[in-house]
Amino acid sequence: MLRTIEQKIESLFEGAFGRAFRRNVQPVELARKLAKEMDDYKMVSVSQVYAPNEYVVYLSPKDRDQFESYEPALVKELEEYLAEHGRREGYQLLSGPQVSFRTDEDLEVGLFGISNRMIQRELPEEPAEPDVEPGATRIYRTAPSETEAVSAEELGMEAEPATVTVDGSQHRLEKPVMVIGRSKESDIRVADPNISRRHAEIRQEGSTFWIVDLDSTNGVAVNGRALKRAKLDDEDRITLGSSELVFRRPR
Repeated sequence: MLRTIEQKIESLFEGAFGRAFRRNVQPVELARKLAKEMDDYKMVSVSQVYAPNEYVVYLSPKDRDQFESYEPALVKELEEYLAEHGRREGYQLLSGPQVSFRTDEDLEVGLFGISNRMIQRELPEEPAEPDVEPGATRIYRTAPSETEAVSAEELGMEAEPATVTVDGSQHRLEKPVMVIGRSKESDIRVADPNISRRHAEIRQEGSTFWIVDLDSTNGVAVNGRALKRAKLDDEDRITLGSSELVFRRPR
């Protein structure tokens, strides 16, 4: 309950207020959002909870310039912070967290993006810029300080989200985890007596979407094949009970 309240306050603070004011990115904000990425994109396995171990932070030219004199020290501090956060939450990392910075000319001052991935490194390598798909990047806004107005039109960076269509009704997949079921509390409610109250969920892990069966009575099928967990591609057809859902992802 406390986490839900915190998320609502954070959304108000960074949304409504953030559109009216902006300032330079601060290291503490980078640390907080990196930890959020680790939490949001963790993957539950049979006996472990895995989390991403590689992160790329995209900064505007002016924001990155402010870190120029101590960027290596800041990167090391962020990596240590993520390692400690992972230990505290009980996450399993395939290697020590790796953080790198990139400059993005399209970003305004006070905006930064983070992309992540989970990768196994068998041998030590020279530090390199990870090749992460742009679709895995999420954009954050710094907390307000100086009174410099900014509009959504100035940004022009919102990507069209993936959707699920049920009985002609389209649902945008705007959260890392979306529950599908008969319950009123479900993120995507399907009025089908053959569907469980919490039947399945769609998870976004990095740039990939997955459908996961939540031990439902009648199971989940993707394109006619019964599965407990399946990767989703554009125009995949998901069968729950006697209902068919269509997953779409704009290219």
